[in-house]
Amino acid sequence: MKPQELRELSEDELVRRESELKDQLLKLRFQHAQGQLENAAKMKTIRRDIARIRTILVEMKTKTE
Repeated sequence: MKPQELRELSEDELVRRESELKDQLLKLRFQHAQGQLENAAKMKTIRRDIARIRTILVEMKTKTE
């Protein structure tokens, strides 16, 4: 997901999206532990998306202060 797309979302939507990505990452970790994960690069992509969302949330909070 591109940072510009994320910046267009509201704070609530970003928090919800972060929660959904964390759930997906947890499921992928279980699949990886069981040897059922087909695309290991997906975990890396999701972790980066979570980091992007967290960065944008911090930027939003610093702008309001």
